[in-house]
Amino acid sequence: MAHLTREEVLGSGEVTPEYRKAFEARPVEISGSNFSEYRTSRAAPLEKLRHLYPISGPISDQVKETLHEVPTRDGTSIRVKVYQPVSGPPEGGSPLIMMYHEGGWCMGDLTDEDLNCRMFARGLGATCVNVEYRYVYSQLDPPCLFTMLRESRLAPENQFPIGVNDCWDALKWSIANSPMLGATPSRGLVDGGASAGGNIAAVLALRSRDEKLDPPVTGQYLCVPVVLPDTNVPAHISHLYQSRTSNISDPVLKGLSPGSVEAMYGPETNSPLWDPFNHPGGHQGAAKAFFQVCGLDPLRDEAVLYDRVLRESGVLTRFELYGGYGHMFWTNYPELQASKDFVEDTVKGLRWLLER
Repeated sequence: MAHLTREEVLGSGEVTPEYRKAFEARPVEISGSNFSEYRTSRAAPLEKLRHLYPISGPISDQVKETLHEVPTRDGTSIRVKVYQPVSGPPEGGSPLIMMYHEGGWCMGDLTDEDLNCRMFARGLGATCVNVEYRYVYSQLDPPCLFTMLRESRLAPENQFPIGVNDCWDALKWSIANSPMLGATPSRGLVDGGASAGGNIAAVLALRSRDEKLDPPVTGQYLCVPVVLPDTNVPAHISHLYQSRTSNISDPVLKGLSPGSVEAMYGPETNSPLWDPFNHPGGHQGAAKAFFQVCGLDPLRDEAVLYDRVLRESGVLTRFELYGGYGHMFWTNYPELQASKDFVEDTVKGLRWLLER
């Protein structure tokens, strides 16, 4: 897709009748008196919808799934799920795809990327590693909404940069153990994710370049990603960064107040492990990128701007914009034709990332 005009970007923020009908009939409601209830209110409706997904559960005759413990730099471990094509690797070997789940750095688990990993293993012959990184347990606005659950793994000390470092450790572990995983990362190495996972993917694609990872990340899948914090928007493009406050019709995010993501994750404002847009080393030599972005999403404009800065640095990109639809719409409303199209586009985009 060529660079989007501003008119095309702004026009994508008009709600489609199909989507409005869907979310008015079945609103996304995430709430609770404590964090456990809040997590459940998000996870339970998604679980009830998975029978509508193109792949609704394990497909053991086509994709083998195994759980592994990955050691981390601080002496603990995290869980990953590995997906391998039962038929064996394609000619040249199975590329390696790393996936990092969404959830705003305070929710989410392996089930969030099950569908993508099964599709990529089955349709692309890839070995996929689905990473359950540690993320923050934090109080949200209003502060009294949640009580601290000390028995939960969602502890306050799991703030930035623990999650992104976990994902880097999992990436290096996957490369080191690629023979055991049936992967040939020199055939292609993609990292990806949605929302918070998209932020991690963008950050680690640049980290791969900077630390000369061998083999390097060759493609990044950035799905409705967080890539430009509202605290760090350069003055000369601030007039193009509007969707965080103007996109108030999104039924999932319902608009982001300034600093809301930052307060949850607790990042260092100028760290390259948080802000890929303003990376001090620039973007030249970064892996090619595939974007999927939604017109109603408060995160829309930062993805559009990141696509532009990558292209201006000579990075090859592919950009799909879903006008009139909101953040994570395809998971919350999988019955829509637009959601089915989105999922098909995901596989096409990953196939493009893996092309030599």
